[in-house]
Amino acid sequence: MPRQLPRQLCWLCVAATHRTRSSPVIRDGGKALTFEIVRPPKPVEPREPNDSDEQGDIIATGGLDPGVVRAGAAAAARRRELDISQRSLAADGIINAGALIAFEKGRSWPRERTRAKLEEVLQWPTGTIARVRRGEPIDEAAASAPPAEHAETDGPESDGAASLIAQAIVAAVDGCSLAIAALPPAGDPEFIERAAPILADLRQLEAIAVRATRISQITPELIKALGAVRRHRDELMTLGAGAPDAPLAQRLYAARRRANLSAEETARAAGVTEEMVVRAEADETLPAGVSDALETLIGHIN
Repeated sequence: MPRQLPRQLCWLCVAATHRTRSSPVIRDGGKALTFEIVRPPKPVEPREPNDSDEQGDIIATGGLDPGVVRAGAAAAARRRELDISQRSLAADGIINAGALIAFEKGRSWPRERTRAKLEEVLQWPTGTIARVRRGEPIDEAAASAPPAEHAETDGPESDGAASLIAQAIVAAVDGCSLAIAALPPAGDPEFIERAAPILADLRQLEAIAVRATRISQITPELIKALGAVRRHRDELMTLGAGAPDAPLAQRLYAARRRANLSAEETARAAGVTEEMVVRAEADETLPAGVSDALETLIGHIN
């Protein structure tokens, strides 16, 4: 009588050429067969994406979900309404530019912690993005109110802090203005090298000004300061586009402004992502293929 096997074990037939010393051999009509006793593998359950996951800012939706498209479009409209740039959200650690673009186009769904940060910046009540995905309306009355944690700071003290920030930005812009005035003509070979650090300072000042609008009341002084930063950056970027060996950042910016194209429209025309346009105008390193596509677009515009 063969020995009874434990219930959890099963027979697995393997080729005779691979038999092991401990495997029993059974001959059937002169043909050697080897059997091993093994435990059956445990089934692996597929892991579904979960909002509690801590890896990355988004969860791939596996195709266009009408609810995600609706929520992404609403968030994009609210961001533009508040004059918040994608670059500033990335700089503040809210959500990286690529993930934000994917969400606003309805291609991905932000994780719960990322949605919470976005809702705070967009001055929406907690859970608004998920409700919009389900087809529920946005509570406009609640959306117009500042976030609860900042509500108590909205007053004379908050206005005073915003005013101080605005004054500091204006003072820094004045310094940039003097530096711009001291630049050689755009045709000078040294122009680009000397303009680069000024542009870097202006980008940083813009990020500070935008951040200040989120933590306090938007005062007239702050509006003027932000306007001055953007005006000087626009002037210097446009001027630099005409310099010898002008970098892609200035030439792309000037061409886009000349054609009255947004960053998104420019990206679509060039066949690249909007994030690549933002990175290009910030003078960041780009993949070779992206640079070539943007160069081609500039040639068409010019």
